[in-house]
Amino acid sequence: MRPGGYRGWLLRLVIAFGFAQGAVSMARPAVSYRALALGADERAVGVIAGVYALLPLFAAVPLGRRTDHGRCAPLLPVGVVLISGGCALSGVANSLWAMALWSGVMGLGHLCFVIGSQSLVARQSEPHEQDRNFGHFTIGAALGQLMGPIAAGALIGGDDRVGTSALALIVAGGVAAVAFTSLWRIEHRRTASASRPDKGDRVPVRGILRTRGVPAGIFISLAVLSATDILTAYLPVVGEHRGIAPSMIGVLLSLRAAATIACRLVLTPLLRLLGRTLLLTVTCLLAAVLCAGIALPVPVWALAVVLVALGFCLGVGQPLSMTTVVQAAPDDARSTALALRLTGNRLGQVAAPAAAGMIAGVAGVAAPFVMLGVLLLVSSGVALRSPGEPEGAGGEKAQGVPRARRRGVALRRRSDI
Repeated sequence: MRPGGYRGWLLRLVIAFGFAQGAVSMARPAVSYRALALGADERAVGVIAGVYALLPLFAAVPLGRRTDHGRCAPLLPVGVVLISGGCALSGVANSLWAMALWSGVMGLGHLCFVIGSQSLVARQSEPHEQDRNFGHFTIGAALGQLMGPIAAGALIGGDDRVGTSALALIVAGGVAAVAFTSLWRIEHRRTASASRPDKGDRVPVRGILRTRGVPAGIFISLAVLSATDILTAYLPVVGEHRGIAPSMIGVLLSLRAAATIACRLVLTPLLRLLGRTLLLTVTCLLAAVLCAGIALPVPVWALAVVLVALGFCLGVGQPLSMTTVVQAAPDDARSTALALRLTGNRLGQVAAPAAAGMIAGVAGVAAPFVMLGVLLLVSSGVALRSPGEPEGAGGEKAQGVPRARRRGVALRRRSDI
């Protein structure tokens, strides 16, 4: 089987990611509802949502360095254990600080799983297959985001929000554990052994960040993930203020995820039609307008239409930003570059919910979505100025990637940071 083939390892990775992401997507709104039931206000919900990303913020780059100089697969079961434990322990926690702590553990587990799996896709895919394989890989995330909120909405309700939200979190822990069934021998031995450069020969982090294309990919990913994250954490708060039932909020979030899946299924023809740069620019611009539209007091059916369109637009940013970062980075620093992208994601997940909480406390619960609109508008400008997609049959420009590699070789002479 050739390394980039979809058969076997990638299909099993999509399935495992679907269960892991499904557990997280089920747990995030359940944590918000449980925090509200325990007496949290909008600011406290924002803080708890931010703590989810706090531990990963400091752990991403060391984990990426480790993966560049070793195997990817061991991070996957570690991530599943932490996700499962974080979900279940959030369900039995009876204080806001304990919920914040276990939410951070859940976020650290998600980071481990994502770094390991993204590095696996980068290593076991040919350059011209990376857009496609990253797009297929992120279908697993979208499937989890589709099913998780529906399951959470079905379990949470009635007068006992404390009890039903706890049940949803414990069930989410069990869902995460199912991911173990797809992880057996998922990494090719020849890929693992071929991906171990000399540990003393490291590209400096500063040099990776200066590589053309890497900062753009990081910022676009940050903006898109912040939008997805605040939608998941704050749509329940909007629903509470507008009288929308938790079950309907779950359906709305799942409609958004279904539209993301649809987008990624047609990503290849969209790339052929528009090209990577124009596709990123247009979808980020449309997402900015749609995010701001959530702030309007529209009926539920109109909100559903907005979320479907928004989900389709947000589906482009994550897989294409992965390919942008991987193809721009030096070969022996790809996992670190992906980890830097995830560090940017987690920075957005810390700062955006905290800012959303402050804005919601001052200007109302719909105001954070206006903030997201501004962030996505800026990301559309960044996408417009980012490097174009690689050319040629191999999907790799003859000069672009080797130039980044040569820069990486030169930068190794400098001290790391």
